[in-house]
Amino acid sequence: MVQMIVGNKGKGKTKQLLDKVNSAVQDAQGSIVYLDKSGKHMYELNNKVRLIDVSEYMITNSDEFIGFICGILSQDRDLQQMYFDSFLKIACLEEKDVMPVIEKLEKISEQFKVDFVLSVSRDEAELPEALKSKIIVSL
Repeated sequence: MVQMIVGNKGKGKTKQLLDKVNSAVQDAQGSIVYLDKSGKHMYELNNKVRLIDVSEYMITNSDEFIGFICGILSQDRDLQQMYFDSFLKIACLEEKDVMPVIEKLEKISEQFKVDFVLSVSRDEAELPEALKSKIIVSL
């Protein structure tokens, strides 16, 4: 399943995402990964959550980002949830259509039984109608 926390920049999406991932740790059967554009939030995450600083991996487009996600999945069959902070930035989707990437994430989620939670810096009104059902928090 793909879920989204949406809102313009500076509205508090990261805090919502951090709260969600830290509370998910208590009930998690498998491992949890948190992808971000930097290591800045390392000390705000529960130590059972694996933080990956995506900026270290030279990802330049959304296809490379999807390949990166699949690489992470191939190394950890116990992976249960992935959280993406600054999704548009780390997936190289700023000013681009998010729909194709979210559709791929949905297929990956179904195939590998991994849930994705995305922090998306766009107002709910700017997103396609097809994505509205995936929004869990709108700021």
